[in-house]
Amino acid sequence: MAGTHVRALTLLHFRSHRRADLAMDGRPVALFGPNGAGKTNLLEAVSLLSPGRGLRRASVEEIARRPEALGWKVRAEVAEGNRYHEIEMGAEAGQSRNLRIDGKPAPQLALAGLARIVWLVPSQDRLWIEAAEGRRRFLDRITMSFFPDHGEAVLTHEKAMRERNRMLKDMVRDAMWYEAVEAQMAEAAARIVAHRAHAVARLTKAQEGAETAFPVAALSLIEGEESAGLVTADDFAAAQLQSRPRDMTAGRSLIGPHRSDLGAIYAAKDVEARLCSTGEQKALLISLILANARALKAETGVAPLVLLDEVAAHLDAGRRAALFDEICALGGQAWMTGTGPELFSDLGRRAQKFEIMETDGQSTVREWETPA
Repeated sequence: MAGTHVRALTLLHFRSHRRADLAMDGRPVALFGPNGAGKTNLLEAVSLLSPGRGLRRASVEEIARRPEALGWKVRAEVAEGNRYHEIEMGAEAGQSRNLRIDGKPAPQLALAGLARIVWLVPSQDRLWIEAAEGRRRFLDRITMSFFPDHGEAVLTHEKAMRERNRMLKDMVRDAMWYEAVEAQMAEAAARIVAHRAHAVARLTKAQEGAETAFPVAALSLIEGEESAGLVTADDFAAAQLQSRPRDMTAGRSLIGPHRSDLGAIYAAKDVEARLCSTGEQKALLISLILANARALKAETGVAPLVLLDEVAAHLDAGRRAALFDEICALGGQAWMTGTGPELFSDLGRRAQKFEIMETDGQSTVREWETPA
């Protein structure tokens, strides 16, 4: 198996799962069951095997099973190419999240070197019509899959910007107070802009010549008027200095990658994504996730983990079958959820299937054999 895959997954007191044990063989994984049974909770646990707060961006307290609130734990055996690692993470009640890799304490950023994970969840369906912040977060997640240190640059910029905004609101006028903070912001901003540009270029290349049932999205980075043309740390530092009086009036920083946006056009129709139908917008999102996965495989030689929550129900039979074919062609492991096994019938024995049920507020998992 050339792709990243989870060989074993155990959850303890994780959301609706008091305990869940799954053993996988590397094939795509289809999770089916009624709404509220706990399917997405399993996907969330897998998403935590990458840096960050997972596909729900949840706090450690939100993850713990109620009403016990005893804390939670996730254990996983993850293989990427010829490498194999044991990952254990969790949090005791009232404590922060801890992580161990191969039995040794490790920082969250260490997960970036173990598994590349891309995902699409229903909350992203409004991506093209919501505020720019959601599109930046979507792009940054994709960018992190190519540049594991991108998240660190974003956090550094946000932290320094909060400090600068505090000084602006307090009407601090002494230039010395700004210099160090603005230098941090400028250096991080240059990294963020460069990473995002490379990510968009790689997505574009991955879509070129790909035979797929999903539409090509012509992507662009849209910078605020004040940030247009800023590339280097020196560019950003000079712009921040010049904009300081105006920023003080506004009480916030008006220049930087925190004001960028991701533009997308349905290439075949030359229509902006925000003006497309709901089905077309969903198809564009799937196209970008698949392009992200193809680009990662082309770059690293290893297909990433792909998490697709409730994606099959929103596709017609033809596109659903095409999606499954593309996932299997990638050669990695995809985790997909749906309400019934019929949604995954086109996969046949190419996938492992698990039925998720909920009884008395507790989720249960059992492997489901595909009929011959």
